[in-house]
Amino acid sequence: MTRQNRKLLGAIAISIAAGLLPGTALADAGFKKWINGFYTTAAKSGISQKTYMQAFAGVSEPDPFVLEKARYQPEFRSQIWDYLDSRVNPYTVQVGREMAAKYGSTLAALERHFGVDRHVLLAIWSMESNYGAALETPDRLHHVPRALATLGYADAKRSKYARTQLIAALKMLQNGDVASKNLMGSWAGAMGHTQFIPSSYLLYAIDADGNGRKDIWHSVPDALATAANLLAKNGWQTGKTWGYEIVVPKGGHAHAGKTKTLAQWAALGFVRPSGKGFKNGAERAELKMLGGANGPGFLMTKNFFTIKRYNAADSYALAVGLLADELAGYGGMKQSWPRPDGALDIKEKFELQTRMQALGYYDGKIDGNFGSGSKAAITAIQTRLGMEADGQPSKILLNKLRN
Repeated sequence: MTRQNRKLLGAIAISIAAGLLPGTALADAGFKKWINGFYTTAAKSGISQKTYMQAFAGVSEPDPFVLEKARYQPEFRSQIWDYLDSRVNPYTVQVGREMAAKYGSTLAALERHFGVDRHVLLAIWSMESNYGAALETPDRLHHVPRALATLGYADAKRSKYARTQLIAALKMLQNGDVASKNLMGSWAGAMGHTQFIPSSYLLYAIDADGNGRKDIWHSVPDALATAANLLAKNGWQTGKTWGYEIVVPKGGHAHAGKTKTLAQWAALGFVRPSGKGFKNGAERAELKMLGGANGPGFLMTKNFFTIKRYNAADSYALAVGLLADELAGYGGMKQSWPRPDGALDIKEKFELQTRMQALGYYDGKIDGNFGSGSKAAITAIQTRLGMEADGQPSKILLNKLRN
């Protein structure tokens, strides 16, 4: 049989299989056609018909929630202080310290083997899945082949990414790394405790618990080892920090984006809030002004940019660094962000939720995040107090509850 005939028969087989899928009112003919057509690309990467059919068994329509989530990414849309409040706060620090105690021996072993700070690994775990809690939330999980096919089919901006990751996910299935029914992840295909995309899984996945499987979905040691492996292989510098919070001298924001040695920054008047000097004046660092000209500054060293190999957003890498410092006992930021008048800081957000809970209006977690439950409670209280019922937290509301 010629190669061309094999391809033709493969395409026919997939088309027949797709035709046997349940016909529903929601079935998308264009989507099914896309899946049928993509097999040619998958086959060129060595994906068998059997693997392909297993991956898309029962799939007849795009995932309706994937495109909705693709339109909103908090790292790029939230104000930096709101983004950090939701990720670096008393709740994430408390749970992180509990996890540090629970997995202390694992973290110590990984730190010795990979040279990556255990607190950075904990911070990434928190950021990616809330220490695994997100994996227990069904509406956060999507079948990865379907999710990536949805993006490849309907999201022109992410189509190239989705096609690449779909091939990688299919390779995972073909390698026997995971069964199709268990290949679950985020809307963008990120998987497990530490949210690895398929191509990164193929590059970095580690069987740390020795059971013969690289199971980042159910094995915390495997997931944390995989994260450590990624950072180590992308240049993590053992024993060094990710960066420094600094007080910016007058006019200093004009240097944002520039890279100098720490000694050169110090000579220009950039100092740490604590007054402590920099450990290695010869180390190079880039000035980041993530809150604008009136906000605090940060001198980012090489490890900051290594963290960005995990997620390219500056806000993400900063959150990982700040949370890691808190978990290590170094304390949090010393300076304030330039929040709008009337906006709550993280301590005030926790206080507002606590007071609403004490009044019987709120029964959710005290975590500083204002989701639907918190906003419903605020609306009810605002209505009771005769305020404009917009559901938004504010100092005005907090002060009324204090009195």
